[in-house]
Amino acid sequence: MAAPNPGKKKPIIILSGPVGAGKTSVAKELINILPGPVSHIEGDRFWPFLTRGGEALGVKKNFGIIMASMTLAAIPFALSDYQVILDFSMPPWFLDTAERLVRRREIPLDYVVVRPGEAVCAARAAARSEGRISDYGPYRELYSSFDEAEPHTISDDDSDATIIAAKIKEGLKAGKFRLT
Repeated sequence: MAAPNPGKKKPIIILSGPVGAGKTSVAKELINILPGPVSHIEGDRFWPFLTRGGEALGVKKNFGIIMASMTLAAIPFALSDYQVILDFSMPPWFLDTAERLVRRREIPLDYVVVRPGEAVCAARAAARSEGRISDYGPYRELYSSFDEAEPHTISDDDSDATIIAAKIKEGLKAGKFRLT
């Protein structure tokens, strides 16, 4: 393992995409191929923090709270020489907030969108063993929101998570996904 380099901070990688894109599978592969140390923060683990009354705030507001909380949770890891993977459906509209949260700390921020076709995402969401989604209709708007993320997108209906992770690693190395 390489010695920590406090002069050059490792990035926070927002690994995003629509529901059913395969983000968590890709994140698990990235953990194995990125230079360590690596921290993986999975957004779905934040939903239980919203325990009562939050439905009055609305889905978009709660979504924003979770994304901001994840980003803030990543900062101490990034400042301690961890490369951090944030694994959640973070649409492009959240990027201004994410950049604002890390800018003051001068932490690099990458945005990677895994986005196979909508039919692939719907089939994967329906086949989940946990959190199965049989009706993808309510998620179509979220799927469409990633249209704006084209330069940061990997659209691949056929490759497995290992190949997608390798593509991401190369793109990260080349600076393809860098925001700040």
